[in-house]
Amino acid sequence: MANQAVSVNEAGSGVTRREFLYYIWGASIVLFAAQTVGLLIWFLIPRFREGEFGGQFILPLEAVPGVNAEPANFPDGRFWLTNLNTDEPNENMYPAPEDNLPIIGVVALYKVCTHLGCIYSWTPANHRFECPCHGSKYRLDGRRIETPAPRSLDRFQVLALAEDKSTVLAESPEDGDHYDALVLPSDTAFVSVNTGLRKLGLKQTPLCVFAGNCP
Repeated sequence: MANQAVSVNEAGSGVTRREFLYYIWGASIVLFAAQTVGLLIWFLIPRFREGEFGGQFILPLEAVPGVNAEPANFPDGRFWLTNLNTDEPNENMYPAPEDNLPIIGVVALYKVCTHLGCIYSWTPANHRFECPCHGSKYRLDGRRIETPAPRSLDRFQVLALAEDKSTVLAESPEDGDHYDALVLPSDTAFVSVNTGLRKLGLKQTPLCVFAGNCP
C-alpha cells in the first residue's frame, strides 16, 4: 500500500525530479547561447566615434575650400572636400556637354580609386585627381575623365550644421543611389561629413570622350 501511495504521489506531481533537472539544464544552455550571440554582435558591429573613419567629421565652415579651388584633404577621414560651381568655370571645374544643370555645392569624395582601390591624389599641374596605379583621372567633382576606372568617385553624405553643431540645416540631396552636391544655407556654421554613409559614383561618359583625347 505504501509503495502504491508513493507512485500515486509521483504521478500526480506532474514533473519528476529528472525532468526538472533536464529543464534547468536546457534553460542554462539557451541562456549561455544568448549571451554568446550577444557578445559576438557587440564585438562585430562597428562602433565609430566622431572624428574617426566610419563616423562623422564635424568641420568649421572655414575648412570648406573656395569655389572651384583645389580640394581640401582630410587624411583621417579618407576624403577630399570640394566646393563646386560650373557657372563659374575654371581649370579645375568646368561643365561637360551633357551637364544639363549647373553643378553647385559641396561634395565629399572617398579617397579611393574606383578601379582597384588605390589611393589617388590631386595633381595641381593638371588640375585633376590622378591615380598612380593605373592612370585613372577625375575632375574636381570626382567625375571620371579617363579609364580604366569603371565609374566616377564615390561620395560621402554631407550635412550643413548650425552653430550648436546638432541642428541640421540641409543634407546632401540624393539622386537615386548617389549624393549630389550640397548648397550650404547662409547660416551654416559647420559641415559634417559622415564617412559611414557612402554612395557609389555614377557610370558617366568619361570626359575625355567629349574632348576627343582619350588614350
